[in-house]
Amino acid sequence: MKITVETLVAAPLAEVWDAYVTPEDIVQWNAASDDWHTTSSTVDLRDGGEFSSRMEAKDGSFGFDFAGTYTSIKPHQSISYTFGERNGLVEFIDGAQGVTVRSTFDAEDQNPVEQQAAGWQAILDRFASYVAAKHKAH
Repeated sequence: MKITVETLVAAPLAEVWDAYVTPEDIVQWNAASDDWHTTSSTVDLRDGGEFSSRMEAKDGSFGFDFAGTYTSIKPHQSISYTFGERNGLVEFIDGAQGVTVRSTFDAEDQNPVEQQAAGWQAILDRFASYVAAKHKAH
């Protein structure tokens, strides 16, 4: 089963793309809630390149690596990747009001679909807020 979440980012496409693929930006926005954070991130943005983000609870109680391999990079358009046995796709759709970022991924079977969708949606919403604020600051 695939899950899709999306958000609208009020910033130019190039800024949205850069914030999504730059480790210094990723550690600023990549969390589903305020009690989590990403402590490190690596990105080798090319077909066959690997990525990893270390996500941890701020209280140190739990952490994991969200890691995988890019399978197709279309700059300013889409990123396809695998993580474990699962696949993901992020699309960047430029529009009059900003950029729609749509993330589609294979659901896992340990948590309810609604919980998975809510977590990924929360991360995308934080991404949108971060990029919009960064854009306004320029």
